[in-house]
Amino acid sequence: MKISQGVGTTAPVAGFLLGFLDFVWIKYVPFPFGGLGNSIAVWAVAAFLLTFHSRWSLPRATVGAVVFLVVAVPSYYVAAALIQNDDWANIYAPYSLLWMLLGVVAGAVFGAGGGIARTPSRRRIPALALPAAVLLAEAVLQLFRLGDPGVVLSETLGYVGVLVAAAVGVTLVVAPAWRVRAQVLACAVPLTAAGGVLLFASGFR
Repeated sequence: MKISQGVGTTAPVAGFLLGFLDFVWIKYVPFPFGGLGNSIAVWAVAAFLLTFHSRWSLPRATVGAVVFLVVAVPSYYVAAALIQNDDWANIYAPYSLLWMLLGVVAGAVFGAGGGIARTPSRRRIPALALPAAVLLAEAVLQLFRLGDPGVVLSETLGYVGVLVAAAVGVTLVVAPAWRVRAQVLACAVPLTAAGGVLLFASGFR
């Protein structure tokens, strides 16, 4: 279903829902599926899907995705305060502002990617590969955590399996045919390496 509403209404409302429901997901959905709520990759994919299913121009898609992710951060802490009585000061704490900054970066990249992926061009396949690549990059980083104190092999492998399944699933959703899907997954491989480096540099690990 195409999103026809303006960026000024759709993006902040969707962002509020993302942040609030993300906390609910983390709190009530058991691991490994519950781990998706703590995933910056999942938020990036959400930004991509928002603009991919919109009629926004590329500049509007980029701005809309940034607003979407930035609003989601305080919304998450609002949910935490309402549901489990966390401190309301978390909304404007330094780590919250850092996540908003990361939301600006991720929103710009994946918002633009979603817009580009809708239009036929030489950039379409790499753009379509972004969601799978960021999910696979997180999966790789999870594997690198094996051996760290407190990391359980079975839990990590279970979560990695969920991320890989999500990467394949989102590719099936956004790519229109099996030939295109194969091209997208092939293109996701080098992008996964780049995404892993960026996630590691952001302190995700």
